[in-house]
Amino acid sequence: MSSRLLILLLSGALGAGLTGCRYNFVPLIPAQTEVRLPARITGATLVRSGEQLRLQAQIDGRFEPGYLNVRWFDGSRELGTDSVYLDSAQRQATFVLDAPAKGAYRAVLAFGGVVLRQVELYEVQP
Repeated sequence: MSSRLLILLLSGALGAGLTGCRYNFVPLIPAQTEVRLPARITGATLVRSGEQLRLQAQIDGRFEPGYLNVRWFDGSRELGTDSVYLDSAQRQATFVLDAPAKGAYRAVLAFGGVVLRQVELYEVQP
């Protein structure tokens, strides 16, 4: 009988000890963060059309209105630059470069001073 009494007392003490468990702190809920992804260029294509190179590009995402700049290269030689003003109403741009000879052409697209994309057209070995 003394063992039953001992078990009963231990279970009572253990039960009273477990009812006193509680959190030592309240976890903090972080503030909401606003994600602002940079503008990106999608669907950029560089194709030959007769004696001209035609570059078409579209800018997606949120962006402040500004100029989309292109720099044309044949190998490492710079051929020229051009720019188009883009805003929320006009997100597409088309650039044309006179290039009668075949070459290893590249067009580097930048928006707001940040290079976003490079497209290439290799008609000869670079």
